[in-house]
Amino acid sequence: MTKLDGIIKPKTKRSKRFLESRAPKLVEDVKKVMMMKGGNTSQTVTQALKDLYSLKKPHAVLYKKKNITRPFEDSTSLEFFSKKSDSSLFLFGSHNKKRPNNLVFGRLFDFHVLDMIELGVEKFVALSEIKVSKCPEGTKPMLVFAGDAFDQDVEHKRLKSLLIDFFRGPTVPAVRLAGLEHVLHFTAVDGKIYMRSYRSLLKKSGCRTPRIELEEIGPSFDFVLRRTHLASDDLYKLAHKQPKALKPKKKKNISHNFFGTKFGRVHMQKQDLSKLQTRKMKGLRKRRRVEEGAGEQDVQTPKVAKEES
Repeated sequence: MTKLDGIIKPKTKRSKRFLESRAPKLVEDVKKVMMMKGGNTSQTVTQALKDLYSLKKPHAVLYKKKNITRPFEDSTSLEFFSKKSDSSLFLFGSHNKKRPNNLVFGRLFDFHVLDMIELGVEKFVALSEIKVSKCPEGTKPMLVFAGDAFDQDVEHKRLKSLLIDFFRGPTVPAVRLAGLEHVLHFTAVDGKIYMRSYRSLLKKSGCRTPRIELEEIGPSFDFVLRRTHLASDDLYKLAHKQPKALKPKKKKNISHNFFGTKFGRVHMQKQDLSKLQTRKMKGLRKRRRVEEGAGEQDVQTPKVAKEES
């Protein structure tokens, strides 16, 4: 590939296919997650990265080598590896005396860091510690958020949006009932975020709708919110901008009410009501007109009732 005036021109068909795969699309590919370790990590951080990687397969890349970088001070290394692996999400694990067992969740826009939120792991239960059957690889999870902080606090709102981007998985047109078997539950209370992973079991209930039970499968985390790096409102709005081709076209004279009922307005030409055919009734008959003097006066013949003899 050659680069002329900022434009990369492919020399071979292979490089052309590669550039086409990285080009902007109307419907983007599934967001990939890049997971990497810092220069110093603990056993807790290493195992946490492995378990989160198992939840994100096959849409994740795990770098086993250590990377000496500090995302909040210099993010060029993260941006380089994200462009190399074509990842728009990243998870960075580190450990030091000041901030032990650190996990940094982040996302990128145009291969530049958009949001970063640092969470400290206070308690961790690995997948291998809970001896139950697990969900199959690539299962699309159901996300549940509990706590007023996710709707009121700005940092928790952005964290909720980031976690939805991180765990939502591919967009599917339909989901069968048996496929809804993985539940990720996030609870924000007293300044902490609790993450739990469950497997939904469909039990017999004696009717058509099955009874649902939740079984914890791990991993589970007790997080505490630490540093944050949030994008400005203008950049955040630009990152959410949709192309015009994906926006639904507005149809004229069609509206919907609150309940989703569809209403249509029909335009017709002006009607001549004098030629309108109506039901024939005695009360609508024309009256006889009798000319009296200069003008005309309507006279209606009264009906006289017969007297009984």
